Amino acid sequence: MVMTAQDVVDLVDAHLGVPRRAETVDQYLAGDADQEVHGVAFTMMATLDVLQRAVAQGLDLVVSHEPLYYHHREEWAAMLAAEADPVHRAKAAFIAEHHLVVRRLHDAVHDTRPDRIVHGAAHALGWNDFARPDLPGVFDVPATTLGALAEHTARALGASALRYIGDPDQPVSVAGVQPGFWGFEKNRAILARPDVDVLLIGESNEWETAAYAADAVSAGLAKGLIVIGHVPSEQEGMSATADRLAALLPGLPVAFLPTADPFRPLPA
Repeated sequence: MVMTAQDVVDLVDAHLGVPRRAETVDQYLAGDADQEVHGVAFTMMATLDVLQRAVAQGLDLVVSHEPLYYHHREEWAAMLAAEADPVHRAKAAFIAEHHLVVRRLHDAVHDTRPDRIVHGAAHALGWNDFARPDLPGVFDVPATTLGALAEHTARALGASALRYIGDPDQPVSVAGVQPGFWGFEKNRAILARPDVDVLLIGESNEWETAAYAADAVSAGLAKGLIVIGHVPSEQEGMSATADRLAALLPGLPVAFLPTADPFRPLPA
């Protein structure tokens, strides 16, 4: 059966079943919607490394949770092209040479209930049975300490460069989870709650959320912040989403291609 990129996108959108936002980043980032596709790669971020692995496996439609050219709304793409930026040039040339189609899948998976990206991270942490029904993204977790939770999170999500703020011996029983980048106001709204002990995030501006968490600790508040890294924080959610969506495409090769965490820790 011949399928175009748009045929695949239509099936995915119908399966997710959420209304399309009036303004959305879920758009084609490269290639032609009417192009026949021979295989689908789902990924957390369409890095050049991921694109190279997709080509090696014969997958010419890449469905990426994050942007292609370094900006949430792709507003830098035209600027980078106009400046003949060497990184943009190399990536765009590879996409053109191999006739790849790249499509964003961001808003729709976050708009499902529960949010599939949060759900995936929580599943990897073993927390799906502990979700607060009245407060999405907050979990009543088994009693632990901040240091032990940081170690558990690093192992469960493959976050080799994880960092945290707070006393490692601080008791933890309520945790907020905000994978990726949610911004200071959303981070603060959860971390400031008196019943929340720790917030797990993908990344933040360090002069905002990290400084706020550090000041909370200095003020004597029992708070902690775990910074997982953007890629590992959302990887499990996108992987679980890809597993479900693969069943929609029995006639096509479908694979989840994990995005490598770009950060390397110093040797212990």
